[in-house]
Amino acid sequence: MARVAVGWSAAELAHASGVGEATIRRFETGRGEIFPHTRERVQRALEKKGVIFLASGENKDGGPGVRLKKK
Repeated sequence: MARVAVGWSAAELAHASGVGEATIRRFETGRGEIFPHTRERVQRALEKKGVIFLASGENKDGGPGVRLKKK
């Protein structure tokens, strides 16, 4: 959801995070997990684009999930 919210394709997220596109697609389709350090690289790239990730149980600005920073 975060990737789509910022308007990136899987290829663009792969490029921005330095992670293989196949890894992005595998994770998004639920066909596999990714290593924690890989997930962190993807998360950092999305955060640079303005995505806010809420921790489990965190309820902010409308509920749990992912948000875009307010401009």
